Amino acid sequence: MTKTVYILNGPNLNLLGQREPEIYGAETLDDVAVACEDTAKSAGLTCRFLQSNWEGQLIDWIHEARDAAAGIIINPAALTHTSVAILDALNSFDGPVIEVHISQVHKREAFRHHSYVSQRADAVMAGFGTHGYLLALRHMQHLLG
Repeated sequence: MTKTVYILNGPNLNLLGQREPEIYGAETLDDVAVACEDTAKSAGLTCRFLQSNWEGQLIDWIHEARDAAAGIIINPAALTHTSVAILDALNSFDGPVIEVHISQVHKREAFRHHSYVSQRADAVMAGFGTHGYLLALRHMQHLLG
């Protein structure tokens, strides 16, 4: 039986490939989803790839993952720096959590250097571009055994 990993994406990531391509690249979120599905399959995992601009929707998916997923990979985008609610939801999840950021947040504005999500994350991928999602899936495979 394959293990399911939720891959959650926060605000504005639906504009990936269009918004600030000099920072985030030319790939679309659909491109990332296809690559993640291929990588998950080769790792013996399945993924549920989701995106919302709404904090509450992300929290609902984290709650859903408590019963439906073995692990969570999350790119909370700007909510990284502001959402105690997402941190609290992730703290209610028993499996591994990996935080992903496309850009190298520590080379950007000072407010991006703090992450609430990192307080729960078992690993953080930052600055690998969209390849960070695939690295996170490979590490999730390792964490799940």
